[in-house]
Amino acid sequence: MGQRIGVDIGGSFTDFAILDEDTKTLRALKVFSRPDKPGAEIAAGIALAGERYGIAPDEVTYFTHGTTVGVNTVIQRKGVKLALFTTQNFSDVLELGRLKLPAMFDLLSRRPAPLVSRDMVWGISERLRADGSVMRPLDPDSVQVATCAALSAGAEGIVIALLHSYRNPAHELEAKRLVSSFAPGVPVFTSSEVWPIIREYERTTTAVIGGYVQPRIAHYLGSLQRALEEMGVPAEARLTKSNGGVMSAEQGKSDCVQMILSGTASGVIGAGFVAEVCGLHECMSLDIGGTSADVALIVDGQPQYGMGEYIGEHQIYVPSISVTSIGEGGGSVAWVDEFGVLKIGPESSGSTPGPACYGRGGTKPTITDAFAVCGIIGQAELGYNAVKVDVGAARKAVETLTCRTGQTVEEAAESIIRVAVSGMYAKITGLVTRFGVDPRTTAMMPFGGAGPMMGCLVAEEMGMPETVVPTTPGVLAALGGLVADLKNDFIRTVFVDLDEGEIPRIQTAFKELRTSGERWLRMDQKYEGEGQATYSADMRYRGQSHDIETVLPEEAILAGELRALENAFHDAHERVYGHAQRGAPVQVVNLRLVMAGGNPKPELPRIPEGSGAPTPLREIPCWISGRWIPVMLYARKDLLGGQRFQGPAVIAQDDTTTFVPEHHSVNVDAFGHLRIKKESSDAAEDHN
Repeated sequence: MGQRIGVDIGGSFTDFAILDEDTKTLRALKVFSRPDKPGAEIAAGIALAGERYGIAPDEVTYFTHGTTVGVNTVIQRKGVKLALFTTQNFSDVLELGRLKLPAMFDLLSRRPAPLVSRDMVWGISERLRADGSVMRPLDPDSVQVATCAALSAGAEGIVIALLHSYRNPAHELEAKRLVSSFAPGVPVFTSSEVWPIIREYERTTTAVIGGYVQPRIAHYLGSLQRALEEMGVPAEARLTKSNGGVMSAEQGKSDCVQMILSGTASGVIGAGFVAEVCGLHECMSLDIGGTSADVALIVDGQPQYGMGEYIGEHQIYVPSISVTSIGEGGGSVAWVDEFGVLKIGPESSGSTPGPACYGRGGTKPTITDAFAVCGIIGQAELGYNAVKVDVGAARKAVETLTCRTGQTVEEAAESIIRVAVSGMYAKITGLVTRFGVDPRTTAMMPFGGAGPMMGCLVAEEMGMPETVVPTTPGVLAALGGLVADLKNDFIRTVFVDLDEGEIPRIQTAFKELRTSGERWLRMDQKYEGEGQATYSADMRYRGQSHDIETVLPEEAILAGELRALENAFHDAHERVYGHAQRGAPVQVVNLRLVMAGGNPKPELPRIPEGSGAPTPLREIPCWISGRWIPVMLYARKDLLGGQRFQGPAVIAQDDTTTFVPEHHSVNVDAFGHLRIKKESSDAAEDHN
């Protein structure tokens, strides 16, 4: 037996969770990320694991990791310059979108600029009918003209998204072949290969996002594979996917759209694992790293899934854990606009140079610097001693804002924190509304390097009753990679009425999807255990414009039980909308299959028990609510199960710092999780 390693590569730090296959014990560590030299952070982490825990590279039997490279590329708009080829006269597909305002109650709101500008879109001569038959053959000359024009305009990659290619990909594939012959070496992506779904805009924008990040992700994954090979790690590299599963890194090089939310999904899987251990019915995960904050809903330990998830300002239409990504992380830069309004992000200091307080050359004020100025961080080791917090540098950075805001350094720092919390509140309320969740009965679980610093503040703003901080919140996303199962999604658009005459077609399509799933699991992923298939379909009443993904029982599919399939949809419609029109004709738009293979899970150990209040390390001054006040500093490793204490407090540990605001109480549970609750006004008065 050996060691299983899960890694989460963020904008500032790379986190490691290490599971011993014999003892089931879990260990963790952090190193700085190296976007300038991908793979170097993995080498540094594995070397540190050898020094600290005596783990040799050849003992690593399983290696999986999540990365925010894809989502950060989109949020910061640092992808490659793309050209888009569409069917002639359909070149405005990205501008038209779905004609929805980003904020429905703001008539002046504007949609984000597409990742491919209009001057980089060319129409090519061809046309398919809705059934996939050829209306106008593909004209090779038009492809050549478009290719030459795109290259002259500086295109570094080309996306081909033609009408009805989900029905018949022939024109897209032929256009790809022609482009590759005209421009060898230029990456070419087709919407039918990326994700062959019905609806032109959704298919096109998904393909564009995949092409936008692919060269950067492929370079990164190649560097990672070489680094592991050079270190002597025998395990094949795997990476977490947007749907909460894992796949091989080799597959990720070409199928990168499936892992664009890799790092964010890892965190939610880890949070779901902890939420189940804690017995939380509903939980909102809040993963705050160096560049972004990611929010998701977990019910009974299971993340909620969806399509059309946002990556910054853009939507992607692949099956994903429902994560809302916000361009505010610990390294997000604070600035003042031309009207004197304080703003946060989307620019991030990243890992290099990082926040000013890290002492690595950063000079711009960040959220992390604001917490340093307020005295909340910098009182103990941070990042497994990888960081020495320079409060003076943080003050100097924040001071650059004061001439515009008219505040003291401390007041400006607290304003940065409040603006960041306000921005997160605005985004999280959208997710809460979408799932019909009552935040007053939902717990908050913050994690990531900056999550526990801000978690209680966001939960208080949302009116949430409890904040649960995991034992290793800074590396929870890395743990998620360890507990995630192998998983892949397969889809087939059929667009048929659900009636007796179409049952054989549906059965045949599902059988083909099952064959593809088993081939992927056995041959591509080298999985030897028993796979598990989940069947579902995007269904609707005839005439509806929106579908509901409906889980279908396998036995009903195999037996062709029409009524059972219809009732599955009626039941799903009633759960979502509160009513169903049983007996009305039903349509099936897409058939879906998820193929999964299980991975072993760690056993969380219980910590020694204690009672009463723990002994603090010392008293520290913190700037809270416009004044300096004395705050108790605790060491997380010294806390015992059953102990309780009051806020305000700062809890330091190797991978993060937890801030407990005033009028909050902390209970340490049997596993070492911090269960933080806001006290009632009467209880708060008693403490005062």
